[in-house]
Amino acid sequence: MEYNSSLPIYLQAANSIKRDIVIGKLSPGAKLPSVRDLAVEYTINPNTVSRVYKELEMEGVCFTRRGMGTFVTEDPERVHQLKEEMAGALIREFLEGMEQLGFSRAQAIGLLEKEQSE
Repeated sequence: MEYNSSLPIYLQAANSIKRDIVIGKLSPGAKLPSVRDLAVEYTINPNTVSRVYKELEMEGVCFTRRGMGTFVTEDPERVHQLKEEMAGALIREFLEGMEQLGFSRAQAIGLLEKEQSE
């Protein structure tokens, strides 16, 4: 995983896991890798992984069973909500970028529609 210096690593790792949940790569109830395994996979400190799992648990994206590990939420509504939150963030980021280029929201949407029709 390549990291962006403008966002804390634990948030980038958490966002990566959320994306895997939303796209179905991690299914509801799936066991997440152990802290050590994920630390090796993402080449980050195990303490950072613990923070990632704690953050995801606070958001209701996963839960921990003592002695068994951390698992993806089994609540399909929470997964749907997460998908909408992530989509909203992408849309806001796009619109902000377009506004910085001097486009109005209406013009940005028009360009999207034009691009889709091509």
